[in-house]
Amino acid sequence: MTLDAADFAAVRLTLELATVVTLLLLAIGTPVAWWLARTRSRLRHAVGAVVALPLVLPPTVIGFYLLLLLGPNGPVGKLTEALGIGLLPFSFGGLVLASVCYSLPFVVQPLQNAFEAIGTRPLEVAATLRASPWDTFWSVAVPLARPGFLSGAVLGFAHTVGEFGVVLMIGGNIPDKTRVVSVQIYDHVEALEYAQAHWLAGGMLAFSFIVLLALYTLYPQTMKGRR
Repeated sequence: MTLDAADFAAVRLTLELATVVTLLLLAIGTPVAWWLARTRSRLRHAVGAVVALPLVLPPTVIGFYLLLLLGPNGPVGKLTEALGIGLLPFSFGGLVLASVCYSLPFVVQPLQNAFEAIGTRPLEVAATLRASPWDTFWSVAVPLARPGFLSGAVLGFAHTVGEFGVVLMIGGNIPDKTRVVSVQIYDHVEALEYAQAHWLAGGMLAFSFIVLLALYTLYPQTMKGRR
């Protein structure tokens, strides 16, 4: 038994979701990681703890509170309805928001480690050459932190591909709209369609192994910093 049209639709939607989420995670996670790596604020540990919460919280807890926030009685839900966007739960936009919240530490932590590894010397040298903070960041910090950007992007993408609890609670199980690969596997198992579940699950297993093997091979020091 091979994959059917519904399986391929779930794969396509998963890849679209992971691509959009990864781009947003890099855009959001970069300034957060830079601030955490450079600041001496007393709020540093509190912000770091908030960012890392998805690492220890069950996905259903995150999904539950996101439903409350995004629902018709939640503050975000009321705002999106007032703006004419509509409610985000059970939509692709809701999946994106939930995935960004759930995968944020997988991008922020590699970036933070990379920024901290740069040290202050290269930045001080750039400052003595009259480089502005903006120029210093893009010309010095970003190139030196390239392994962290690559690790964060790959881990964020891979983690989004493998999400289940959060996307099920926020997106439900709507074909061609919110049914991603992990939910499709669950549906096959419930229907005792083990052959199709095996094809999808085996594909995800191979994908995850290749991603981790590549990261450990190309950037072993970066991955050690995550343990």
